[in-house]
Amino acid sequence: MLTDAALENLRPKSKAYKSTDRDGLYAYVSPGGAISFRYDYRFNGRRETLTLGRYGRGGLSLAQARERLFEIKRTIADGVSPALEKQRAKRRLKEAHSFEHVAQRGMDTAPMADSTRNMRRSIFNREVLPQWRTRLLSEITPDDLRAHCKSIVDHGAPATAIHVRDIVKQIYGWAILHGEKIDNPADGVGPASIATFRPRDRSLSPSEIRITLSLLGDVATLPTIRLGLKFILLSMVRKSELQDGTWDEVDFENAVWSIPKARMKRSRPHNVYLSTQMVDILIALKTCAGNSKYLLPSRYDADAPMSRATFNRVTTAIADRAKAKGLPLEPFTVHDLRRTASTLLHEMGFNSDWIEKCLAHEERSSRGVYNKAEFEMQRRHMAQQWSDAVEAWEQGRSFSPVLAPPETGAPRFSPAFSALT
Repeated sequence: MLTDAALENLRPKSKAYKSTDRDGLYAYVSPGGAISFRYDYRFNGRRETLTLGRYGRGGLSLAQARERLFEIKRTIADGVSPALEKQRAKRRLKEAHSFEHVAQRGMDTAPMADSTRNMRRSIFNREVLPQWRTRLLSEITPDDLRAHCKSIVDHGAPATAIHVRDIVKQIYGWAILHGEKIDNPADGVGPASIATFRPRDRSLSPSEIRITLSLLGDVATLPTIRLGLKFILLSMVRKSELQDGTWDEVDFENAVWSIPKARMKRSRPHNVYLSTQMVDILIALKTCAGNSKYLLPSRYDADAPMSRATFNRVTTAIADRAKAKGLPLEPFTVHDLRRTASTLLHEMGFNSDWIEKCLAHEERSSRGVYNKAEFEMQRRHMAQQWSDAVEAWEQGRSFSPVLAPPETGAPRFSPAFSALT
């Protein structure tokens, strides 16, 4: 039986030789002096040899080799060849794909709406790919995913963290469907373990709008971020629509921002008719954007849009500051600003069709199928009234809206009688 002292004293010879231990284990000494633990056995009538590992620093100790031999014998008793399994493991490792290789294909081919794909691609490029680009699929564990999602939540972006988990789940689901023999790490990370959200029923009152805008100037952030948050309140656009917006979509002369269908949630193009206040904000953003194509470029890369988590951090900071000052303002999200505009415009008495068009909502009833009106004139009037109302509340004044556009601005539809004569 071998001992550690005996192993230390083994010396190479002109030919390889064995030094036996107990239970069939032996040390194999090569002519070059390398010592490895091996085991010979018979499996299904054939002789097989398994190398357990090298002896010495960075390899196996004698005690570890004996423990491994116990596991190997149990594998053989279960009807599995350990030598073949070792070969298969080496082959799987050689053929294993990197996370980047599989993830890119999964993101490109998974079925989803264009707007969802664009949003997820942005999150994937920023939060997922840099984290695990060089790892193999088999190397990412539920604990890795959970820890990364927690770090995103800690930076004030719980919704993004949920999307990261969903993206990883989608990528692994695609890989498994196409033959990868791996576990899906997202199955061990429930969405509720990352973040929970309050019901979507929050809208701000005029007094809360005043508090929000008064505290916005106190928050430690860039002036462009302050302007962007106010623009969302005035324009009723979704956060992603503004953050991915580009200057070639904005027509200053006709005061309209035309968002292409590829960036819209429902894959339909959408016009945002601009009030004078919104135009002023866009002029300020254009001045700050320099040569960037984005309305709100990244602070560190002019060729990329701003981070998805930026606005979330600002709304959280506003609520925290209000709480510290004892002001009556409950926490709110960026999406709540859309709901605020919709709620208050309905309470003012504006036409619901105009409001739903501003929100880029499409009615799914038969009436919605046939009603394709843009209500441009009415929406321009309502956008200006809404911006004037917010401006008045910010200054502490009351506001009485004018619900109908001036009659002189009404469109004229005249039949071409000359064509009939």
